[in-house]
Amino acid sequence: MSLASYIGCNIELPINDDEYSDDSFYIGRCFAGDSELQNLKKYQFTNPYVYEVSSHWGIEISEYMNQETCTESKVKLLELCKRMDSYLEKGDYFELYSCWIGDETDKREGEITLQINNFDIDQIEIPEKTLVRFEK
Repeated sequence: MSLASYIGCNIELPINDDEYSDDSFYIGRCFAGDSELQNLKKYQFTNPYVYEVSSHWGIEISEYMNQETCTESKVKLLELCKRMDSYLEKGDYFELYSCWIGDETDKREGEITLQINNFDIDQIEIPEKTLVRFEK
């Protein structure tokens, strides 16, 4: 099984569907198919556009992860916020949700709201099945 991360937003984004890209992080498909994206739109997100975000493993930040994977997730999250900040207008938001492939319809285990440019990456915890709303 694979942990995947997804975003929901109100705008179309440029995607990179080349899963073998040299980029360490990209917006495009890696693990998810159309049914997973549709389930996320229906069960998790409030926005019409849903994308997988990847570097071949999802974003999860929790005390139960090994340190290397947690550090990689922090780097990915900061890169995601940087990219989304360039796409969104003031007052917009995007949502992030990570789960194991096949768990897209499961009940959320948590929800948090953060400011896109105003959070301490070392003080947050984002376990799987947590919906995170990033506001600009």
